Amino acid sequence: MATDLLDRIDSPADLKKLDRCQLPALADELRAFVLESVSRTGGHLSSNLGTVELTLALHYVFDTPHDRIVWDVGHQTYPHKILTGRRAGMAMLRQMGGMSGFPRRSESEYDAFGTAHSSTSISAALGMAVAARNAGIQRKHIAVIGDGAMSAGMAFEALNNGGVMPDVDLLVILNDNDMSISPPVGALNRYLARLMSGRFYAAARNVGKAVLSHVPPVFELARRIEEHAKGMVTPATMFEELGFNYVGPIDGHDLDSLIPTLQNMRKLSGPRFLHVVTRKGQGYKLAEADPVLYHGPGKFDPAVGISKPSTPPKKTFTQVFGDWLCDMAAADSRLVGITPAMREGSGLVEFEQRFPGRYFDVGIAEQHAVTFAAGLACEGLKPVVAIYSTFLQRGYDQLIHDVALQNLDVTFALDRAGLVGADGATHAGNYDIAFVRCVPNMVVATPSDEAECRLLLSTCYAHPGPATVRYPRGAGRGAAPAAGLDTVPLGKGVVRRDSGRTGDGGPSGIAILAFGTLAVPALKAGEALDATVVDMRFVKPIDRELILDLASRHAALVTVEEGSVMGGAGSAVCETLNDAGVTLPVLQLGLPDRFIDHGDQAALLAGLGLDAAGIERSIRARFPDWVS
Repeated sequence: MATDLLDRIDSPADLKKLDRCQLPALADELRAFVLESVSRTGGHLSSNLGTVELTLALHYVFDTPHDRIVWDVGHQTYPHKILTGRRAGMAMLRQMGGMSGFPRRSESEYDAFGTAHSSTSISAALGMAVAARNAGIQRKHIAVIGDGAMSAGMAFEALNNGGVMPDVDLLVILNDNDMSISPPVGALNRYLARLMSGRFYAAARNVGKAVLSHVPPVFELARRIEEHAKGMVTPATMFEELGFNYVGPIDGHDLDSLIPTLQNMRKLSGPRFLHVVTRKGQGYKLAEADPVLYHGPGKFDPAVGISKPSTPPKKTFTQVFGDWLCDMAAADSRLVGITPAMREGSGLVEFEQRFPGRYFDVGIAEQHAVTFAAGLACEGLKPVVAIYSTFLQRGYDQLIHDVALQNLDVTFALDRAGLVGADGATHAGNYDIAFVRCVPNMVVATPSDEAECRLLLSTCYAHPGPATVRYPRGAGRGAAPAAGLDTVPLGKGVVRRDSGRTGDGGPSGIAILAFGTLAVPALKAGEALDATVVDMRFVKPIDRELILDLASRHAALVTVEEGSVMGGAGSAVCETLNDAGVTLPVLQLGLPDRFIDHGDQAALLAGLGLDAAGIERSIRARFPDWVS
């Protein structure tokens, strides 16, 4: 792959030395390099192929890093990283010790703001613009946001705020590729199309015609007002009404259009809005044809594309959930499924196909998803919200105020609980145990394998109140779920291994209380230590009876969880002992009080001492006299 021009670029200053006529050739080299790099490491592909020309134009026109560029989500920043001196880092992209897949302030001065969750760019860039204004600094601030991210309320909150500040230097660029991670829901152009062709608009128009047709002069006036009203809901007028100087739409792959437009807009001041139309997967036909498949692929051969493995992999927890959801929906017509723009990631593709009238993708709107579910539950339906643990954080107020406070029957399927590997700290689901278990009325279930996941999903669904079932990314130990929709006793754990040790008639030995999939390595450690091992199944309600029984028969307890130690399941065990007036040594193993970087999941867990060898090692170090 020839990269004669790209080899000369180590910073945006080098980019500016090129003639404009050389930029299209550089774009081709950059796109080919992104494709080759991602095919070797895995990562986000379609979105990055679509932003090559836009990235080149931004760094060519603006004075970065003095001028601030804030990239929304960050899925589309590989070209930005390559042009800002991090080309070599692509070889270790998203790997342990390597470069992050998202913008990160500590990684480069060109990363003005750390992003990985959607719809934050306008708010952050506006804050920077206000800070520069107040300090008297002449600086440009650019927020690059996708049309999928524009479906979130936070983006419009920022527009609403920024539009009344005519003295701030803020340019919002809408990268409109008609694609978020899943096919778009509520994307701007589709919203406008629905608005103009929707039944409400048509009905209002027909009623107006019927009434005003009897008064011809007024009818003619109304017709003219209608034409003006149509103009008021076009993108230009809508953003102008919010206080932004709107330009566009323009072709986001045409450098001869992008660069002059950006140069002109750079000279302007105040809130500006540029609408750029791009294509995800641009330049790689396979990604253009299926941008969802190529959104975040693993390693693959670009000449062949993504192919199915020769041997079927183990079923993932996400697939277990998707199968369960379809089976439960077939058995219970009250079930409805909700996702905030993560149909594929959360395993709802088959559910949408089989139950389209009971499937709701609300767009990137986690707050709305939770309260929407609450409203459905109020009317006797049984909503299941499929959401990543890290994104439930965005709907926390709604979880407390709209669901738990009213004790509504909503089941939350929390995917990507615990460490998530290559996506790193921004997407890790490390905190849901701690922040959900403290909320009254909530149930918190932690299945240890795929079979347990189906059982606990059925159990929490049958519970007439709010409940969460947390499970990790990827596959577990390969335990095949049963075909039925059986349940287990709510809040009761299961002893998987009983040491039977009693010492001299008193408490002796160790009992390991495992929550979630770390029950598997905990059982291996228990075998080596001759310890009792319990799959607790639930963090809330906690199995008080079982905990006190174990405390009466053992010299010490060990809790193991793939979640934050602070406030987590181990804390729940300690609270139970304290409440009962039982004094007993407890070793709490879990995720420490720091953010865990990206890397291979198994390697990360081993590094934290949460594999079988690490659990055994920690127990031997703490309780050397009470283990074999």
